[in-house]
Amino acid sequence: MNLILLGAPGAGKGTQAELLVKKLSIPAISTGNMLREAMANGTEIGKQAKHYMDNGLLVPDEVIMDIVAERVAQPDCSRGFILDGVPRTVAQAETMEKEGLLEADLVLSLEADPEDILKRMTNRRVCADCGAPYNSVTSRPKQERVCDLCGGKLVQRKDDEETTVRNRLVVYQEETAPLKEFFQERGMLTSIPSLPSVEETAVVIAEKLGI
Repeated sequence: MNLILLGAPGAGKGTQAELLVKKLSIPAISTGNMLREAMANGTEIGKQAKHYMDNGLLVPDEVIMDIVAERVAQPDCSRGFILDGVPRTVAQAETMEKEGLLEADLVLSLEADPEDILKRMTNRRVCADCGAPYNSVTSRPKQERVCDLCGGKLVQRKDDEETTVRNRLVVYQEETAPLKEFFQERGMLTSIPSLPSVEETAVVIAEKLGI
């Protein structure tokens, strides 16, 4: 089964992707994680991506396409995969369709209120040493600003700062939201309503997928 997850930044795509990985035993492909890894490794693509991501802008299509094509060709994707965060624009979707990378069984669009997203993302923190995620509202560490796992310092990522989040939401509405119409026209889109908890959302997704 090949799936695509759509939704604004902070809508819960990554969380739901992790749950689907366990249920379906297929990998989740997050371009955000792949780009952050490239940034951490100081690769050329990583340096290019850093400028865009730090400013809440979209990474150029050619960079994304190269990463996706390389990733889905790997052996662990032979039984299917979950695309999280790609395609991000209609242009990307058209390119993927042309190159045979858009062979998805279903596109799940996670709907969420922008103000809820803003609150969720600006309260996110990560460990500067091990990368463990926290949230100062929903998943606080035992000791303020200290990682429970390794004792490292908890920091706010640049792309979780309020100004950047607001900019990312504007970019999403302008560049990514039109994808819903693109997939709707192809009979691939299923909307998932905003629900109070991760578990409730996961139940609705499972029902839509018949799993």
